[in-house]
Amino acid sequence: MSEQVETALAERVARVRADVAEAARVAGRRPEEIEIVAVSKTVPRPVIDAAAALGLRHFGENRVQEAREKFAEPLPPGCDLHLIGQLQTNKAKLAVRLFDMIESVDRVSLIEALEKAARQQERIVPVLLQVNIAGEEQKAGCAPEEAAALMERLGASPWLEPRGLMTIAPLVPDPELARPVFAGLRELRDALRRRFPGQDLATLSMGMSNDYRVAIAEGATTIRVGRAIFA
Repeated sequence: MSEQVETALAERVARVRADVAEAARVAGRRPEEIEIVAVSKTVPRPVIDAAAALGLRHFGENRVQEAREKFAEPLPPGCDLHLIGQLQTNKAKLAVRLFDMIESVDRVSLIEALEKAARQQERIVPVLLQVNIAGEEQKAGCAPEEAAALMERLGASPWLEPRGLMTIAPLVPDPELARPVFAGLRELRDALRRRFPGQDLATLSMGMSNDYRVAIAEGATTIRVGRAIFA
């Protein structure tokens, strides 16, 4: 990788960190409350390693197969890998082996497949419940009215550890138009916390390159940033 590419990557990472810090300050929050997941789908492994060398610690992949090839060598110590794309049940076993967190849990059949794989591999898997707040037909995620039953099922599993909720907002020309989606996920999370006080559910994974500032204002604890980091 050329020095020019490394320099450009460092500048983009610094810019995103500065933006996150400013958005947090405006929202009356601390920047360290917000976790940046660098979305590394289609990004070559040397570039991911360079991003890790710059201090990024969380990386997100959409496809299990691509991740298996790309991460045959583990990430550097202290880094982790999130699955943020839709997961087929027949890839649950591989997903449990590869990923440190699965953010895209959205149906009972997937919960059962992940639970079986986690039991076989004897590891507890942190997961997020993906909710389709905007109700877009082409998007994955459960309906908001299904979330309580799915969270109850997750909470009953000895092998899956629900950490919170994830959503993907519609791609809109003005990030402010996504605000109701982010607010809706936060309100749903708060309602689930009241219903299931024994579960932490601290994580709100929402916001991407075009709208993460608005997501931070609405309480995001995890933002998934690809283009703004890797261009």
